Amino acid sequence: MASAMSVSRRVAALALALLLVVAGFWASWGAAQHVVFPKGRQHGELVVARCAGGSCSGPLASGGGADVSIRRSVGVKKGARIPVVVKPGTRQAVRSGTAGFFGSWMPLGGALLLASVVLAGGMLNRRLAWITSGAGFLLLTAAFVTVSLV
Repeated sequence: MASAMSVSRRVAALALALLLVVAGFWASWGAAQHVVFPKGRQHGELVVARCAGGSCSGPLASGGGADVSIRRSVGVKKGARIPVVVKPGTRQAVRSGTAGFFGSWMPLGGALLLASVVLAGGMLNRRLAWITSGAGFLLLTAAFVTVSLV
């Protein structure tokens, strides 16, 4: 009886951890796909003209001056030039380059940290939990460093 409960607890914990990681990947993919596969998309540098609320906008320097907006992040000031990729069919842009790559995967990093807690507590697999939390921590640290320096 105790063995069956142990197995069911481990299976439930593994299922929850996988759900967290898949949800983190799915949340990241919305922005990451434009950074990872930029071919066929409009590229340029956004010259930040104004920031309000959670977004900044301005003209696209190398894209004919079209006005685009980007999600506001750490270190974005008026007049900054940010390399971006424009989402097809919209005026929304995502940061490109190293900062854009790591920044777009931030939800996955948070999901990895959450999954590590589930793995440690539910599956009692501390080694896998440390590896998962280390990957999440490194991903979030890389995102913070690259986004705040650029």
